Amino acid sequence: MKKSIGQIKAEALEKLQSAPDLESIQALSIRYLGRKGIVTQFLRNISKLPPQKRPDIGKEANEIKHFLDAQFREAIRRFETEPSETDDRIDVSLPGRTAQRGYLHPITQITLQICDIFTRLGFDIAEGPEVEKDYYNFEALNIPKNHPARDMQDTFYISDAIVLRTHTSPIQVRVMEKHSPPLRVIAPGKVYRCDSDLTHTPMFHQVEGLLVDKKVSFGDLKGILTTFVHRMFDDQTSLRFRPSFFPFTEPSAEIDILCVQCRGKGCRICSHTGWLEVLGAGMVHPAVFEIVGYDTTRYTGFAFGMGVERIAMLKYRIDDIRKYFENNFRFLKQF
Repeated sequence: MKKSIGQIKAEALEKLQSAPDLESIQALSIRYLGRKGIVTQFLRNISKLPPQKRPDIGKEANEIKHFLDAQFREAIRRFETEPSETDDRIDVSLPGRTAQRGYLHPITQITLQICDIFTRLGFDIAEGPEVEKDYYNFEALNIPKNHPARDMQDTFYISDAIVLRTHTSPIQVRVMEKHSPPLRVIAPGKVYRCDSDLTHTPMFHQVEGLLVDKKVSFGDLKGILTTFVHRMFDDQTSLRFRPSFFPFTEPSAEIDILCVQCRGKGCRICSHTGWLEVLGAGMVHPAVFEIVGYDTTRYTGFAFGMGVERIAMLKYRIDDIRKYFENNFRFLKQF
């Protein structure tokens, strides 16, 4: 009994006042009032005091025991009923947290828009392998081995006969092998080339189209592509066709649209020309028809191809193609 009961009381109240949480209060209650607690031990040792002191000190010790017990119970009740800043219990009366919604990637959105436009024009959607035979990627498209046109595409070779497809045109060949004219198909998908800068990535997306029937002309091609551009952008977006070269089409053309930013006045985006290149197209080369067994005296057709990232960059005014692949949430949630 080195400490008086009054000192024990003062010490207990001081520690109770500074207790930071419910667990600390419960630990203090056990320390002072438990079976081996300080107050309990004090009461047991009263028998060692002189007989004349026992009644008064015993009475005072019991009163302090009941007082401290009430203080501990009140502190515990207060912590259990009053929420604190660190209280992580669930308040079932609060409204639930709204789950964040995901959105389609801008490339997916533009791909769906392109497919919707062409399916409304009567085109079917076809798919094919991304790991492709050299035959379908090049030879069946009138690009034989050692042809200089192969230098136009920086190809990922898996072996001498297997490549990662550089365009989705192989799908058109596969479709023509299985189906007779007339046919209208578009082929959306991923393609791969060894290229990377502000406007190119090693993997990107293309949509290529093919229409084969009797008496198909270059005028039909112009009509289809004009309809596409007007629906993708607006009716005020003009087109122009520039002569070009592709091994699988003849004649071939590059198609430009009026700059979506300056409307032909000239700006940084269009290199002050007023025009932006968006896709390539042309009449299917007779050699391609001969490879798939089509009668070139009865059927003609046209083909076209566009980069989805390119269309999306113009549609959404995006200046760096790499933003599509960085998974920046602030960028993606704009779409």
